[in-house]
Amino acid sequence: MYLSYYGLKIKPFQLKPDPNFFFSSKGHKRAMAYLEYGLSQEDGFIIVTGEIGAGKTTLMRHLFQKLEREKFIAVQLVNTHLDSEDILRMVAAAFGLAHLNSTKATLLLELEQFFRQSDREGKRVLLLVDEAQNLSPSALEELRMLSNFQTDDKLLLQTFLLGQPEFRKILLGNSMQQLRQRVIATYHLGPLDTDETKSYIEHRLTTAGWSGDPFLRDDAFNAIYNFTKGIPRRINTLCDRLLIMGCLEELHTLSSVEVNEVIRDIQQEFDLSILSDDESDEFKPATA
Repeated sequence: MYLSYYGLKIKPFQLKPDPNFFFSSKGHKRAMAYLEYGLSQEDGFIIVTGEIGAGKTTLMRHLFQKLEREKFIAVQLVNTHLDSEDILRMVAAAFGLAHLNSTKATLLLELEQFFRQSDREGKRVLLLVDEAQNLSPSALEELRMLSNFQTDDKLLLQTFLLGQPEFRKILLGNSMQQLRQRVIATYHLGPLDTDETKSYIEHRLTTAGWSGDPFLRDDAFNAIYNFTKGIPRRINTLCDRLLIMGCLEELHTLSSVEVNEVIRDIQQEFDLSILSDDESDEFKPATA
């Protein structure tokens, strides 16, 4: 709707994770450094936690985009409400292996053969598991057991676990001691600060072909930050709505007045009294 009006090539605030829009905030730079270190070790588990919409998946896809494809096989699991055997089936399916009606023993043999064949071909195998806080203890244990497949000098599978903040508490449980011993790098990705929020918005607009139209006043950036708390996905949702409104109203300058009008529209569309705390947090304005 607003692309042609503002001369943009693509939507700047789409919700799906896109590594082409990766923004290197202070937190994202540190997280990337930990990830690259962990990747260089060719060993164990790497864990990234953060609030919903903090940019964990985009961060990982940016890392994977930098990999030499002929040297890596990387897959992602996004459905994680699974028990122990289901997680093995999902891993096998992600790597393109037979998995329907397979016993646990068969699944493990198929996976081990695949890992060893990949190693003989000079390829490293990476597994990215999103929403890891939803995994059952038995499913996490199966993932840990997969890290037992190794040659004389290296592991055949390296696993990245992405989760919400509560995943850190899960890892501190008594049953997670063996998994914790396999973790070689971990980082918690926090929200953007005020200045980073402004830079993030301008970065995404510029990536989409922005040439200064619409012009966003400083008070607009402040209002966006106060409402979104610096969480990228919330920023994207609000800014997309803001550009739609700007287009409909034929505006070329956007201020806190327009931002607050969009915020009121969002609040009116959702009866916060019937939402859970986690859901309503997505739409509550932050305190200044």
